[in-house]
Amino acid sequence: MKQLKCACLEALDATCVEVEATFTKGLPSFSIVGLATSSIQESRDRIKSALLTNNFKFPPKKITINLSPSDISKTGTHFDLSIALLVALNDEDVKFDDFFVFGEVGLNGKLKDTHTIFVMILSLTQQGLLKNVLIPQESVEKVSTIPNINIFSVKSVTQACDFFRFNNKQSCKVEPNNFEYKNIEINNTKYYYMTEYAFNYSDVKGQQIAKKASMIAAAGNHNILFEGSPGCGKSMITKRLRYIMPPMSLEEILEKAKLDSLDSIQPSFTPLRVFRNPHHSSTRASIFGGGSQIARIGEVALSNNGILFFDELPHFDKNILEALREPLEDYRILISRVNSKINYKTKFMFIAAQNPCPCGNLLSSKKECRCNELEINRYKNRLSEPFLDRIDLYITMNEVSSEDLADVNSAQLHKKVLQAFSMQKQRGQTDLNGKLSDEELNVYCIMNTESQEILQQAISSLGLSFRSTNKVLKVARTIADLSLSIEIEKTHMLEALSYRKR
Repeated sequence: MKQLKCACLEALDATCVEVEATFTKGLPSFSIVGLATSSIQESRDRIKSALLTNNFKFPPKKITINLSPSDISKTGTHFDLSIALLVALNDEDVKFDDFFVFGEVGLNGKLKDTHTIFVMILSLTQQGLLKNVLIPQESVEKVSTIPNINIFSVKSVTQACDFFRFNNKQSCKVEPNNFEYKNIEINNTKYYYMTEYAFNYSDVKGQQIAKKASMIAAAGNHNILFEGSPGCGKSMITKRLRYIMPPMSLEEILEKAKLDSLDSIQPSFTPLRVFRNPHHSSTRASIFGGGSQIARIGEVALSNNGILFFDELPHFDKNILEALREPLEDYRILISRVNSKINYKTKFMFIAAQNPCPCGNLLSSKKECRCNELEINRYKNRLSEPFLDRIDLYITMNEVSSEDLADVNSAQLHKKVLQAFSMQKQRGQTDLNGKLSDEELNVYCIMNTESQEILQQAISSLGLSFRSTNKVLKVARTIADLSLSIEIEKTHMLEALSYRKR
């Protein structure tokens, strides 16, 4: 019996699979066992055609391929190359060592990439299970970004056979792909960022408070809600916020590419954080993930380490808004099904935008509001207090006038965000201020006497909940970082309180 290592994907994580082969006397047949789905069963015809068209002899024996462990359902065409190698080299003394092998086989023997190969190799590497891997040359561009593994590539089944037959592995070795983006190094870790701004804050006229708040939100990864009349610039500011977000570590860049691959999107290995913008008519399953048999990833998990933007917030289904409270609080979501239970990380920045009333003119000085009091109350009551309690910054935006000017650009804001980011990482923080735990607040959010007194007065006069108090403290910490202050001072605390919903 011969065997090779491959893997199957369960939600976000890969599970190691042993591909075993036996060749026994009997009527010629070719069977694959081990809970293999139709995509794997169909590989028999692909492999047979590939071997016969490349001058390999198909063994006239009873061939049994087993995918172990046999109690896990397996799917995907990436098993093709493992099975083809076991069949083609069945009568040769070849050692496969500790190699993992991935690749789809074409009818002519050419190897092809699949969208799950990168995800599985990254997951196995993170688990410490993979060191050496053989992949199709089409997969090299993506897989070569993964550090600390030995990658070898081939173009065809024939080259893959020669790879194990002869000692010519070095000629197939792939050099790792180094990132050429700007970076800052803090505590021996590099963080990459871009200085190209496809959408620039220099296009936004007026709205100084909203622009300052968006910089604070970016620097500390805080949740933010913009309220204002139609056309005041809510979506305009939100689309530009993505480009001033903090830099990304290599691990975060690879995680973003992994999520892109799971969403069937061509992954981009750029240090630009993901931006997800679902429509308010989206279903609950599309937002949080789901499925009848296998739990699939949703918008909340796909926006991890990036931005989740809900435009026209009150128009989203109330059940969706209430269900959003858990990922905003616990930074993870559990999707439970009969056959699977999967945890997704949800450390995203939540940005929301809404009008002040159904017609949008309640705050307008030029247009008359057409809504009655009942309609306005019904519109605002779609957002519960527990939900709003999870928003760090609440910004009311005024109408733009012809006298307003663009007083700041994205490069200026991004520079300040980088400075604040450096301060947070130099303190030893794993997460940014907005996602600190209650225990970490006592370590990193140090207040002077004046700021402590102001916070206590605010708790008494404004009736701040424990969660709201922590939110104010986190925002004040970010404002202090933007001012390059070690302690949270009086002015920082007052500004943080000004962003609470009244």
